[in-house]
Amino acid sequence: MNAATTTAKANAPSSAADTRQRMLHGPVLPTLMRLATPNVLGLFANTIVIGFDGYIVGRLGADALAGVAVVLPLAMLMLHMSAGGLGGSATAVVARAAGAGDDARAARLAWHALVLGLIASLLFTLVAASPLLYGAMGARGSALDQATRYAGVLFGGASAVWTVNVLAGVARGTGQMGAAALALIATTVMHLLLAPQLVFGLGPLPPLGVAGAAASTVTCSAVSALALLAWLSRRGAPARPLGVGWRLRRDDAREILRLALPSAINPILSNGSIALATAYVAGFGGLAMAGYGIAARLEYILVPIAFGIGGALTAMVATNLGAQQAARAKRITWTGAALVWAITGAIGLVAALWPYLWMAAFTRDAAVQAAGASYLRIVGGVYGFFGLGLALFFASQGAGRLTWPLVASAARLVVVAAGGWLATRLAGDQPQALYTVVGLSLLLMGLTLAIATHRSDWSTPGRSR
Repeated sequence: MNAATTTAKANAPSSAADTRQRMLHGPVLPTLMRLATPNVLGLFANTIVIGFDGYIVGRLGADALAGVAVVLPLAMLMLHMSAGGLGGSATAVVARAAGAGDDARAARLAWHALVLGLIASLLFTLVAASPLLYGAMGARGSALDQATRYAGVLFGGASAVWTVNVLAGVARGTGQMGAAALALIATTVMHLLLAPQLVFGLGPLPPLGVAGAAASTVTCSAVSALALLAWLSRRGAPARPLGVGWRLRRDDAREILRLALPSAINPILSNGSIALATAYVAGFGGLAMAGYGIAARLEYILVPIAFGIGGALTAMVATNLGAQQAARAKRITWTGAALVWAITGAIGLVAALWPYLWMAAFTRDAAVQAAGASYLRIVGGVYGFFGLGLALFFASQGAGRLTWPLVASAARLVVVAAGGWLATRLAGDQPQALYTVVGLSLLLMGLTLAIATHRSDWSTPGRSR
């Protein structure tokens, strides 16, 4: 038993040190792929949950589906803020401290990220669980009741969601991508098994309806969060959140917030662009909306790829900048960005050339297929630049420079808002002009970030510039 314990203690820091050395000195593309693969798998698992919940709730009827649909934008905002915002920022600051060889500081930053996540979750509980909010968003009658029940449970347990995503970010910052991915995949598997039992009831368990779906999300996230916390806090781990005492330091919290606050703004801008585009498409009628809804689902495949590789980019860029290796950090950035551009671009090109392959997988209605194909023929060709922009956002997060990513996202929003308004008024009853505007907004976002990244000097410390 003593020998096994000694071996475990020796292997844990050795494995973390080996990963760090690969990030600092290993071949760029193989190392990036090794780190990104579990990330991509974990994020695809999250995508499965979104589709599964839609199926389960849909069996409860139209009011349940409508109620959850009203809550979904805020639920997705919480997911993006906790995983990409604070979680991604935790990855960046922990990786930079680890790259500098300061494991004690990495542990302190991990602890502060965890505390900030709990504070942010409390804000979501106070604001997003209120029925007044969903009434203001248009929910009425039974749909409002369903929205209130779902939101009350989901945001009442927001701390579980924030904690698991922040801890996954800490794990990525230390190069433990497998642990982060395993936590997300385990959460998904548990949810797939538990949610139907809570929604429809099983044996002595009464059916909870939409509240059951939310309760499953919270419960499974909490279990994974506790397991991940125990793993990260084990003796010999590189950044132990619970190994630094309970003291809070203003400087450590400020360092995280310098990245986390602008990182949290980015999904608001991105979701705003999507919401505006959806609203404009709705003005062209139900057929256009149905086709657009199916066609735009392709982005559910693109986003996990970009986010998965992007998470590895954040860790590798931050680790190398922490070790004063700015040139290598730039090389890693362009390697990862090119990889995401190639993969998402290839998927988009196939969709643009053969759009019915995608549309036929979801509907047999020829008119809906044609409406969605119109969108994919125009927008699919620039999906590579959408992926490029996402990848460069994560690299910029690792570099601590987020001004240009926010500028690029804001530019996308402005183009969709102004260009979409013109398109709906000048293009008659056909949405092709609007789709062109959407495509141009993605192209602008990707190119803006590419030019800004090329011209930026990463040899000086970044402070969210």
